[in-house]
Amino acid sequence: MENLYTFMLIAITILAVADIVVGVSNDAINFLNSAIGSKAISLRTIMIVASLGIFIGAVFSSGMMEVARKGIFIPAQFEFGELMLIFMAVMITDILLLDFFNTLGLPTSTTVSIVFNLLGAAVVMSIIKISASSEETLADLGNYINTETALTIISGILLSVLIAFTVGALVQWISRLLFTFNYEGKIKKFGIFFGGLALTAITYFIFLKGLKGTPYYKDLKGLVEGNESMIILGSFVFWTLFSFIFEKITKKTVLLVVIGVGTFGLALAFSGNDLVNFIGVPMAAYHSYEAWIANGMDSTMSMAVLDKKVPAEPLLLFIAGAIMVLTLWLSKKAKTVAETEISLSRQGETHEKFEPNALSRAIVKGSTSLSQYFSAIIPNSLQNSIGNSFKKTDVILTKDQSIDAPAFDMIRASVNLMVAGVLIAIATSMKLPLSTTYVTFMVAMGSSLADKAWGRESAVYRVAGVLNVIAGWFGTAIGAFVAAGTVVFLINWNPQVMTPILLLITAFLLYRNYKSHQISSSKVVEEDSLKATGSKSVQGVIHESASNIANVVKRGNKIYSNAVNGLAKQDLKMLKKNQKQVDKLSTEVDNLRDNIFFFIKNLEETSLRASSFYINILGYLQDMTQSLEYISKVSYKHINNNHKKLKFSQIKELKEVEDALEDLFNNAKTAFDTHSFEHVGEIIERKKVVFDLVTDKINKQVSRTRNEESSPKNTTLYFSILLETKDLLTATMNLLEEYYHSHDASVKPAKLPENVEE
Repeated sequence: MENLYTFMLIAITILAVADIVVGVSNDAINFLNSAIGSKAISLRTIMIVASLGIFIGAVFSSGMMEVARKGIFIPAQFEFGELMLIFMAVMITDILLLDFFNTLGLPTSTTVSIVFNLLGAAVVMSIIKISASSEETLADLGNYINTETALTIISGILLSVLIAFTVGALVQWISRLLFTFNYEGKIKKFGIFFGGLALTAITYFIFLKGLKGTPYYKDLKGLVEGNESMIILGSFVFWTLFSFIFEKITKKTVLLVVIGVGTFGLALAFSGNDLVNFIGVPMAAYHSYEAWIANGMDSTMSMAVLDKKVPAEPLLLFIAGAIMVLTLWLSKKAKTVAETEISLSRQGETHEKFEPNALSRAIVKGSTSLSQYFSAIIPNSLQNSIGNSFKKTDVILTKDQSIDAPAFDMIRASVNLMVAGVLIAIATSMKLPLSTTYVTFMVAMGSSLADKAWGRESAVYRVAGVLNVIAGWFGTAIGAFVAAGTVVFLINWNPQVMTPILLLITAFLLYRNYKSHQISSSKVVEEDSLKATGSKSVQGVIHESASNIANVVKRGNKIYSNAVNGLAKQDLKMLKKNQKQVDKLSTEVDNLRDNIFFFIKNLEETSLRASSFYINILGYLQDMTQSLEYISKVSYKHINNNHKKLKFSQIKELKEVEDALEDLFNNAKTAFDTHSFEHVGEIIERKKVVFDLVTDKINKQVSRTRNEESSPKNTTLYFSILLETKDLLTATMNLLEEYYHSHDASVKPAKLPENVEE
């Protein structure tokens, strides 16, 4: 048994390293997103500044380690062997849960994860102890769990969501009211005071208030306590003077310094607050192991020793900080998680990641009604004055261009960093493991709302995204509690057998998620994907969209062939895969249609014919994809419902139609690939031949139905495919005719400037 505990300590240590990697991959967004989203500072500079913050924060984090030792349960009520099982279960479930959210690209809370893991494991172990006792009942569970502290921690975490959102929205609204979206002029006049205020808040709360959670505070206590007002006033004067000198010397806005210092401070606060989530449990296990060795290796010894204050382990903190920095630079999953928050707070239109739901629609409708109510009681003069401050520059960007542009400006980035840093530092100074994820995410969402980033065009998507993330947070809490309790029960059942089995399962799942994410993140834009055109003339659109047409007919040909072959072979797997392919094609065509607004906005008045041409071809493309969707759907439904297979004669006739279509599509693809639009006329001339072929097959089926057909489902399917094939042919021929009649080889295509997004 002694060897088992040594093995457990080694395993917990290894898991701690992996947990740091997984946790930082999720939490890196908390202190990087504001700087990355504003694109005010180069990514390399951001990473260097954040790395310094993490290192210093890690060294200052020892005061938070008590949470893992005695914040959730009462150590004196547990034996050494029982606590080691709890710590083992917590580390296994914590790392798997965080890695799961990283793979999904959703930000979750490492604090909530560790707190509910500890709570779940401790509750189940307490129940096991109570059930083995003849004197105790479930009513005695409170003797094992530190209920008051646990409730304080949990309520503080939940309350931080509301506070962060409200404060973020309020500060951003005031800041935007003062500086407006055209802030360049006002920032020159008042920027030094804003910079002085922001930098004072960041430095005071993070560097001084944050020190209260560290063992180094006692050396500064005499200088700080009682002199808070003088320190704040002195800091404001210093930073205001610094802002003035910085702008005079560099000719750049002091907001760059605010974003840099804010990123540093937030990284420091993150590391100081959240490091307990990664190494708090391993350090508690290590101290427990030390006490066990010192007391003669008695596994039944009481762990009251954990109630005492334990000195810091500077070397362990330094190593943990180094691992966090390396993860920050090397983790690809951190970038995936970052995309979620940036997309939800982006000022412009973008490819929305989340689909609206009933709750998001209800919230948006309710908010709109409330806004209309307030508009009716607020004087128009005041509304106009406020509205002028929130008037945005009239720059029209496509969704793709919006992704490359800054997600928001430096005013919002500064507010996000300032507010989040202050709230996190206050909680850290009070030794409350407040969730940095919740705070930074909700501050960003609050400032986005105040900045009117959630307009009528995007509100339902953004609100749905926020609701999804929040639901994930609750899922983290419930999942952590249940999973940790289950794992500690399994380990307690047979520690020697279950511990290595669960560790092997953990290693396998981590490796599988790593490979899955590696494959998905390494995918480049597919060769056949559709691309929006940037031309402003008919001939330009013809040449630029030719590759799209070639890709659609190529993929359409394959989809049609797979539908026929799937029916012939009754291959349900092929038909299901075919449905996914046609859905993907349909989505890409819809995305092109979404860009019509931006395409027309970027046209010159003399180029209106180009917009008409572009709208027409997108309409024909949509008609083609709808026909392919229907053919694919009815084919899959027929086989999935286990209806009678088509007759040999029907399959043979469908193959004839498929061959004719394949020949037509291949010729069309060649013409568009080579821009040989003059050959399109030759394809159009074959229109009647293909139509007559399909009509002939329809007539034959009519004859079969009258004389020999006995399956209504087969007849319905066959007619459906042939009639939809005619619609597919009609849409394809209309598309070809539009190109053939609009193409003029004597006109040189005109394009929009490549830097249109600027």
